[in-house]
Amino acid sequence: MAGGGYGRYRAVIFAAMFVGYTLYYFNRKTFSFVMPAVMAEVPLGKDELGLVTSSQSAAYAISKFVSGVLSDQLSARWLFSSGLLMVGLVNVVFSWSSTVTAFAGLWFLNGLAQGLGWPPCGKILRKWFEPSQFGTWWAILSTSMNLAGGLGPIVAALMSLNYDWRTTLSFSGFICVVVSFVCLLVIKNEPSDVGLPNIEQGAKKGKKGSSSDNSTLTELLLSPYLWVLSTGYLVVFGVKTCCTDWGQLFLIQERGQSMLVGSSYMSALEIGGLVGSIAAGYLSDRAVAKVGLSSYGNPRHALLLSMMAGMCVSMFLFRVTVTGDSPKENHFWTVALQPLADLTGLKEHELWILTLGAVFGFSSYGPIALFGVIANESAPANLCGTSHAIVALMANVGGFLAGLPFSTIAKHYSWATAFWVAEITCTGSTVAFFFLRNIRTKMGRIPRKAD
Repeated sequence: MAGGGYGRYRAVIFAAMFVGYTLYYFNRKTFSFVMPAVMAEVPLGKDELGLVTSSQSAAYAISKFVSGVLSDQLSARWLFSSGLLMVGLVNVVFSWSSTVTAFAGLWFLNGLAQGLGWPPCGKILRKWFEPSQFGTWWAILSTSMNLAGGLGPIVAALMSLNYDWRTTLSFSGFICVVVSFVCLLVIKNEPSDVGLPNIEQGAKKGKKGSSSDNSTLTELLLSPYLWVLSTGYLVVFGVKTCCTDWGQLFLIQERGQSMLVGSSYMSALEIGGLVGSIAAGYLSDRAVAKVGLSSYGNPRHALLLSMMAGMCVSMFLFRVTVTGDSPKENHFWTVALQPLADLTGLKEHELWILTLGAVFGFSSYGPIALFGVIANESAPANLCGTSHAIVALMANVGGFLAGLPFSTIAKHYSWATAFWVAEITCTGSTVAFFFLRNIRTKMGRIPRKAD
């Protein structure tokens, strides 16, 4: 069934979304990339810088939720393209500005436009790919953020050699504008838009589609599984943010490690996260292909729970085994890593810290990808964007809790205590999710004669 027609359209549509979302993410971070050059020209203190970046973060959280709801009501293609157009125009106008008020106001608009990017992608992926392929392509698309985040500073630094920051922002904004029109032309909401049969969603393909496709928002909100997912995502995203935001400080301030080791830990975490996202999508898709989706439980749960357990274990080892005198010879991992240390020229304790970072990144980014996939595929087709918007909003709450509340614990006690709290919270969430893994996972209306 998914012959040449599907394959060709899928390739073009996916490529357009990948390039488009890479530009979304790059232009979300352009101010950070050119910040030193901006500060050299415009006097900005830490408070002003915080105001600019915080205005974008607040707008993004609001917009992503609203966009998820809108993607169920409006054309996902138009939402994605118009958001990218707006991002480009804001960047161009930002390059003409020179006051803190203008910077904060425009970056708030950038945040609003950024929220229009991901929810339409999830909607389009679900329409174009089989359930047994959905997780893999979702995960691969999410690596566009790693690509933009990794190459962005390099591109910005190379451009700064020959151009000023205003030219850099104008150029990146102009590319967004051009690509937004290309996306509008080549992206299609669903196969029926080009004369192909729509792909049947859901577990059973026998009887009539699924009546849950006509579920109301109230029926979605009354689904217990929505809130199980939301709580799990809140904890996982919050704990991941604790490690990405504060792990480096913990290593330097309490464990006596160098700044190089701290920054290397962060890089290892991101690399592990990229691999973990793709692995989670691919392996969970294989599980779905074997047994299919059903109304109770989800084939992706086994991998999700395994990765959450990996988060707990890697956090425990990170907190307990990394010390100021880590190079001591009596640690088992020192002996195990010695051959690799001889090969790379790194010290054994540095390799151990990098290993823990990579394992935590692998174990945390995998569940982050899976929570989004499961929230989307478990919801009725007419409310999948809303479902993802709700769990993503809860993830943002987790990200907030990983900020001031987490640092307050560290301030009054220690970083080790704060990480212990995050570790216990993650362990408790994993255990609770294990016991709830077989509840009804099909959200929305319950058919009369079902189950």
